[in-house]
Amino acid sequence: MKNILIVTGGSGGHVIPSTSLFEHLKNKFSVKMVSDVRGSKYINTEKFKYELIDVPNLFLKPYLLPINIFKYFLNVFQSIRFLKNNKTNIVISTGGYMTFPFCLAAFILQKKVFLFEPNSVLGRSNRFALKFSTKIICYDENLRNYPIKYNSKKVIVKPILKKEIYNLEKNTINLKKEIKKILIIGGSQGASFFDENITELIIEISKKRNFEVIQQISNNNNLSSIKNKYDKSNINYKFIEFTNDSHELYNGIDLAITRGGASTLSELSFLNIPFISIPLPSARDNHQFYNSKFYYKKNCCWLINQKEFEFKKFSEMIFEIFNDYQNYNEKFKNLAEITKKNTWNNINNKIIEIIDEN
Repeated sequence: MKNILIVTGGSGGHVIPSTSLFEHLKNKFSVKMVSDVRGSKYINTEKFKYELIDVPNLFLKPYLLPINIFKYFLNVFQSIRFLKNNKTNIVISTGGYMTFPFCLAAFILQKKVFLFEPNSVLGRSNRFALKFSTKIICYDENLRNYPIKYNSKKVIVKPILKKEIYNLEKNTINLKKEIKKILIIGGSQGASFFDENITELIIEISKKRNFEVIQQISNNNNLSSIKNKYDKSNINYKFIEFTNDSHELYNGIDLAITRGGASTLSELSFLNIPFISIPLPSARDNHQFYNSKFYYKKNCCWLINQKEFEFKKFSEMIFEIFNDYQNYNEKFKNLAEITKKNTWNNINNKIIEIIDEN
């Protein structure tokens, strides 16, 4: 039996698919997982056992660069020891700076390295590891920043989702539904922009039409203020946190307003929930924009640049979406079309095939 190590960390976009990979592989292989502290909060400790790693971000604090470089090389030697002690045959990296020491250690020990890239832009760690990797699993055939000479390593799969998502009922269109249900979710990194601007938008549009709102609050300091505003406007609302169980809130959603995180967009798409994406402008390599553009080009969503956000235009857009059902219906049908082959068994067979054939 092959011994596989999944290395993950950072944001939910990297960590959540890694737990799904674990589920796909655990029945045929011996699988272990490691994560940094930041990524560990997205791992359900009751379902997954993992070990913590402490890898410094080399460029976060430039004045600590000499110390962090020393720590980084120390991480490589620790990773070599870990792989030897666990007799690891294969390392699967989900990207992020914390995964690279294990990728380098696997290369030194001549172990196979598989990369996973959920975004539509090749991440920097995966870019460095690509040259000595066996295969890279990704969603977007037109992955940006991808070197053409490594095209033979690319394997395209449908988005890898949590098992619980496949058990949820997909969204259906109900034209007679009088009170529409809107989900506002910033993803694992939250969105303070949503706390301020989208909250005011909901208050404004609720003056003309009743909406039910489910909203992720990014900053708890804003909670009481937003609550008071909604109470005064008689808005039916529910506040949520981004957790492993956030998928339970998708039931009956008519429209989502979200960022451009790969996992959130994949889940909304699979459940046929049309969405408005306002990507985080500061996301590295602008990857959230390109994640959203992947769906926008297929006419599955609406895409707004935060820097061009105008309150009045956005308000008009919401009303237009619910008044022009032809546009809404087109996006709904397109979502259903691009996700129809995404089943747990299809993904499971594909992942195991990739590992076995290489």
